[in-house]
Amino acid sequence: MSVVTNIKSAAAQTINQLYGTAVSNDSILVNATKPEFSGDYTVVLFALTKTLKKAPEKLGEEIGAQLITDHPLLFDAFNVIKGFLNLTVTASYWQVFLQANFNNNNFGNQPKNNQKVMVEFASPNTNKPLHLGHLRNIFLGISMSQIFKAVGNTVVKTCIANDRGIHICKSMVCWQLFANGATPQSTNTKGDHFVGNYYVHFGNELKKQVAELEQQGVSKEAAEKEAPIMKQAQQMLVDWEAGKPEVVDLWKIMNSWVYEGFDVTYNRIGCAFDRVYYESETYVLGKQLVNDGLSKGVFYKNEDGSVWIDLTNDGLDEKLVQRRDGTAVYITQDIGLAVNKYDEYGSDKSIYVVGDEQNYHFKVLKLICQKLQLPSAAGIYHLSYGMVELPTGRMKTREGTVVDADDIVDEMVNVARNKTEELGKVQDFLPEELANLNDTIGIGALKFYLLRVDPQRKMVFNPEESIDFHGFTAPFIQFTHARIKSILRKQQPLGTFLQPDFLPMEKNLAVLTEQYPALLLEAANDYDPSKVAIYCYNLARTFSSFYTAHSITNAESSEKKELRLQLASITGHVLQHGMNLLGITVPERM
Repeated sequence: MSVVTNIKSAAAQTINQLYGTAVSNDSILVNATKPEFSGDYTVVLFALTKTLKKAPEKLGEEIGAQLITDHPLLFDAFNVIKGFLNLTVTASYWQVFLQANFNNNNFGNQPKNNQKVMVEFASPNTNKPLHLGHLRNIFLGISMSQIFKAVGNTVVKTCIANDRGIHICKSMVCWQLFANGATPQSTNTKGDHFVGNYYVHFGNELKKQVAELEQQGVSKEAAEKEAPIMKQAQQMLVDWEAGKPEVVDLWKIMNSWVYEGFDVTYNRIGCAFDRVYYESETYVLGKQLVNDGLSKGVFYKNEDGSVWIDLTNDGLDEKLVQRRDGTAVYITQDIGLAVNKYDEYGSDKSIYVVGDEQNYHFKVLKLICQKLQLPSAAGIYHLSYGMVELPTGRMKTREGTVVDADDIVDEMVNVARNKTEELGKVQDFLPEELANLNDTIGIGALKFYLLRVDPQRKMVFNPEESIDFHGFTAPFIQFTHARIKSILRKQQPLGTFLQPDFLPMEKNLAVLTEQYPALLLEAANDYDPSKVAIYCYNLARTFSSFYTAHSITNAESSEKKELRLQLASITGHVLQHGMNLLGITVPERM
């Protein structure tokens, strides 16, 4: 049981004892005490004043005194500042905590519960390679999956391959027109990059044809619809949904090239899924559900044959769910996918990790599922995140300004290689070890940089800043972990009984590590892995300051040495555990 849980329980019991008023443990708000005040944890009293009909200062004095009397092994001092009761936890509590957990590799993990969580992430289109924006998506999906698992949930990691639609047909048409039979093998090009080049080519050709039509007096809006290459793509989509053999065969071949390329990237960055769904399969069920919704009056058919839903009474607008030619739109397959997921796994939560430009889409999806009375509707949650931008601005696939995931991973590993060479310790590693270390540092730096920011915020990516060994970065945390492992290779803690005399920096480390399980619950509840990233950095920084001020190997006494070895041990475990939840490896040596 954590110290915060103990404080809540003790405070609730004390309030009942003093005032005869039953309050729940969860109604007691406990925060870490601010650095400028004396104490470890603070009970916020304002919410209790109305119920107990006492001034907050008086409440604090009475509750604090009773807590000291009733729980001498937990509290040894208190002070009250306005509506805040600041409590100091006894040194003996931290002594017992360290004894129990200094060598606990699973510290932070919660007991298994009955909750099943599905996390869908990556979800790429099969007409282009993964890019920098996908990496933020993937790393958020991986880390949230790990965090949900750590707090006791059963987790299913899924991906939807958006393998059909007009965007896919654009690449296919352009390949037919301009490839002359070229393949990834014949051009020595990674498959997803190969197909993506034709998508960019389509955009360029479309611009050219639109300009030619405009010169003939056609408006730009009409020209974009009437351009021959666009009409070919639209016809190809109709032919694909009709099952035209030569179109389906080309679609299968080009998608296989893309999947091979994706797999290379996924393996490089440590990404794997429990289940991959395909839009080419889920859209069929989606169309059936649209027909069902028509018969129930949830949807309506327009005069041109297209199918819509009217959500104006829900504060939204009218939404197309099927085109007039009978082809599905994106939300059609999402309706089918929601049912597929629920039928297969029965998850309590179905989390979609998708950029914030799709906020409206997921409001509509949840509403449609609710109106269709689908059991999957209740668990739908959109984990929305801000776009990753470059110093030059937003990335645009059709204009070829996107930073490919493969390129940015290579760049990060190269930066790591240069940094390790600057440190002058290259000779300490075998070539294979050094290559693995550079991968660990470079890819770890990339993941941490993209995860350290609240998902809701947009961010600008800066490779050099992300790999600073002295900054708010993964390499700083990795280096701190490697330093701890170096200390523990020389001497392990014995596990002997500790004397309860903690210096301030020793106590700071004990307090911070003890807060880790509660921090994980907070990160899970807020769908925010940046909380774990920030915590790991603060823990590494706290240990670094402690290590600079206090020797471990040459401690003042054997008792102090044992205490600091136990502190180093639990800090190392927590850093490794926390960084692993972010998908980041921490090396034994650097």
